[in-house]
Amino acid sequence: MSFYDLSKEDRIILVLKIKQELFKDIKNNNLDAFIKYFSDEDTYIRKSAYQAIGKIYFSEEKYKKTLIQLLFGLLKHPNDKIRQTTVNAAGEIGIKEFELTEYFFDHALFDKHHSVRNAVIGSMKKMGEKNPKPIINWAKKYLHHEDKEIRREICHGIELRGRTHPQDILPLLQALENDKSARVRNTLIHVLGQIAYKKGCLEIVLSELNKWTNIPLIKAALEEIIDVHFRYRNFSFYTQAEAKAKIHELMPSKVRES
Repeated sequence: MSFYDLSKEDRIILVLKIKQELFKDIKNNNLDAFIKYFSDEDTYIRKSAYQAIGKIYFSEEKYKKTLIQLLFGLLKHPNDKIRQTTVNAAGEIGIKEFELTEYFFDHALFDKHHSVRNAVIGSMKKMGEKNPKPIINWAKKYLHHEDKEIRREICHGIELRGRTHPQDILPLLQALENDKSARVRNTLIHVLGQIAYKKGCLEIVLSELNKWTNIPLIKAALEEIIDVHFRYRNFSFYTQAEAKAKIHELMPSKVRES
């Protein structure tokens, strides 16, 4: 039976049980419950486990060091779900104490399995939303990495912070405007669209794009921004027509959509 097949009351009981068993492991310097829940086939069981780890870490000062050591031990586990959940657990801690978990992301960014690397992206998003400065500084280390997938993942990982504070990530995005990889450029265009549709964001994005030099990429980004204002029309601050008008107002004719 999966997590959401349970009643709300039973889900609450299960979440508490997971937390209690993980905490028992931590106190006993054991990994039985970690292995059990971190490897579960149900995404929501694993999510309950890594969220429990974050709660335990910040409520049990005495066991912080032990908990970090146990997570270190799982970072190279042969089971990819365990490694993935370990990275997500590190992300819960990194929301407040990134420096203590930085190694997890340095390592997992190069993991052989895509789900583990995706956990880095997901963790970057949630950490960057609450604890942006160290995440942005960390991301800068990899903007020009020789592996295009690393550059793409970093670009994607800083997206969520950009949705509310585009000015924080636009300098990093600009560093990728002439990237030779189509995958990186496509992700960059996607992220520019995602950070432009909330209140006050479009003007900031357009102002920065005026400083960029890659005209074909800017045009593609403007097309994506216009399209996002239609796809997300129930959530965007401007209508698509208003977004087009704002682009016509703020962008030079050589780059804006005709």
